[in-house]
Amino acid sequence: MAMKTRLVLLAVLLAGVAGIVAADDFPGISAGGYTSPDHYEGMTLVWRDEFDGDMLDFNSWEHETGTGSDGWGNEELQYYRPENTRVRDGYLVITAREEAFGGSNYTSSRIVSRGKVTARFGRVDIRAKLPEGQGIWPALWMLGATTERIGWPVAGEIDIMEMVGGQGRESTVHGTLHWSNKREHRYEGGSVTLPSGDFSDQFHVFSIAWDETVINWMVDGMSYFQVNIASPEFDAFREEFYLLINLAVGGKWPGNPDASTSFPQHLVVDYIRVFTDL
Repeated sequence: MAMKTRLVLLAVLLAGVAGIVAADDFPGISAGGYTSPDHYEGMTLVWRDEFDGDMLDFNSWEHETGTGSDGWGNEELQYYRPENTRVRDGYLVITAREEAFGGSNYTSSRIVSRGKVTARFGRVDIRAKLPEGQGIWPALWMLGATTERIGWPVAGEIDIMEMVGGQGRESTVHGTLHWSNKREHRYEGGSVTLPSGDFSDQFHVFSIAWDETVINWMVDGMSYFQVNIASPEFDAFREEFYLLINLAVGGKWPGNPDASTSFPQHLVVDYIRVFTDL
């Protein structure tokens, strides 16, 4: 009886731990916030991920893992691993945790559509709810499909949305373009700040509309920044680009977490939709 009691207690404890993990990966998610249409006049929906089911769609995505070179080029502190990605109840949730793994003190996830899903001109809508806290750095972005062959920034980079957390910065998001001109790194960016509240309060839709002459950044359907790409200097942006979603911890831009940063933090994505002109 004593052995059986101990086994029952152990099972209860393990179930409790499993419940904690589930709650950690799937916090209470309110669906409130802005929702974009699933069609636009003169455009065709060519790809979407609504994150239905209970796992990542590996026909569209793959994980990038580890610490990258020099913290993925940004002195980031996290170790990216698949275990920090969950799909359930119609949401993708990437969780950043404070835990020791692989020589890092933090873990998170980074997924990419390289070689599986690309876009060239049209519109990309991503409905997401952002994390918060000093040193927290979520990103929804794109890289040129030829990056692995010709390198960055020659192949180009389109940052649809970045937020750097802490110091009251959670109410502002940034859109940026990176490219190369005569082998020199160039970039141009803009930002938008909510009139009230933070981007962690509810869902917002982060978008770009893109053609041969201009890239337009939007939040909740409202334009806040444009780059004219008509000149040959921007030829990289007339090629295919793939998608990336990641939640970084620390780095050159946000700075590192401090005593005010709470973990875990979650980047929650409701859907991604890619449209092209008819």
